[in-house]
Amino acid sequence: MNLAKRLQLIKPSPTLMVTVQVAALRRQGIEVIDFGAGEPDFDTPEHIKEAAIAALRQGKTKYTPVGGTAEVKEAIIAKLQRDNGLTYSLQEVTTNCGGKHTLFNAFHALFGEGDEVLIPAPYWVSYSDMVILTGGQPQLLPTSEETGFKITAAQLQKAIGPQSKALLLNSPSNPTGAAYTENELRQIAEVIERSNLLVISDDVYEKFLYDSSRCAHILTLKPQLRDRVLLVNSVSKTYAMTGWRLGYAAGPREVIVAIETLQSQSTSNPNSIAQAAAVAALTGTQEPVGVMAKEFAKRRNYVVQRLRAIPGISCTLPEGAFYVFPRVAAYFGTKWGEKTISSAMDLSLYLLQEAQVALVAGEGFGSPNHVRISYATSMQILEQGLDQVEAALKRLGRV
Repeated sequence: MNLAKRLQLIKPSPTLMVTVQVAALRRQGIEVIDFGAGEPDFDTPEHIKEAAIAALRQGKTKYTPVGGTAEVKEAIIAKLQRDNGLTYSLQEVTTNCGGKHTLFNAFHALFGEGDEVLIPAPYWVSYSDMVILTGGQPQLLPTSEETGFKITAAQLQKAIGPQSKALLLNSPSNPTGAAYTENELRQIAEVIERSNLLVISDDVYEKFLYDSSRCAHILTLKPQLRDRVLLVNSVSKTYAMTGWRLGYAAGPREVIVAIETLQSQSTSNPNSIAQAAAVAALTGTQEPVGVMAKEFAKRRNYVVQRLRAIPGISCTLPEGAFYVFPRVAAYFGTKWGEKTISSAMDLSLYLLQEAQVALVAGEGFGSPNHVRISYATSMQILEQGLDQVEAALKRLGRV
């Protein structure tokens, strides 16, 4: 069978591939510690589950409007006003089948052949491939530990060309946990204001910020950009609802209409029960979110301390999200049996097989000298896993 040529342009998600590898090893009876999963280890809060149960009992199991019920849209509007100081109407918000689906729809609504999309690197694994599927061209803006894994206004200004259509902002970031300060974001916003760039602001980790009380947002700092910014978020990370698949977008009405038109010919509405649960999540008590954030902060500090104590490993302190992104290139050139470890992918495979610890190689994030470790798991598992990683790296030695 001849598959569509577009599939030759993209690759499977490396984060999901790790999940598959872990599941396969566990089926063989091999116990693996999973540092690859990008989801909170907490259960969905009870009041959210109860709202879903109530929706089932009330028969809310039918189709809804493509972009979601009025109730879930109103809950999103209330959240954006409460948390971000932003005001939207019902016609300016939509819901989708998870944050990834929101981005996929948005990219196809906005990008076409030849459009360049500026993406700070390291970047979330799906950004680049999703842009390619639209016919657009990802233009990567490299960052490093020295810049805190953040682009500068000057770098952005230099990168903007005649085909540049949009900038992707993800703060706090997956995979680095980097978060822009108000001053950094204001300078970037001023460059955008002088250009014709659109902005897609991926805010899914906004509630997991550890050294500041509130995440800076480009629209709060530069309201004049409102007609050129699409805000993307979901309930997945914030409320430990990854499996519920409910994402949302807020932005210019014509973009929201385009997203809903696309969705009407693909998935139709998001799950009706997930919508009811999302209303409870967004409008109910936010205390469980604070509990998670406090625990993640404690884990972050522990993991960074442990990694920095391993010879050859350097690791920045992430400001948010629940990942660390250590540099592991010091182990390139070491021997694993007859094989020479020459990449983060090689090192990740070594740690999976020899330490029984799964993490994600940096190649998928556009950074081949790093690996991503999720600390969205218990302190006990983090301690055990890092013990095994440290012992395995010690056996390798260093070049």
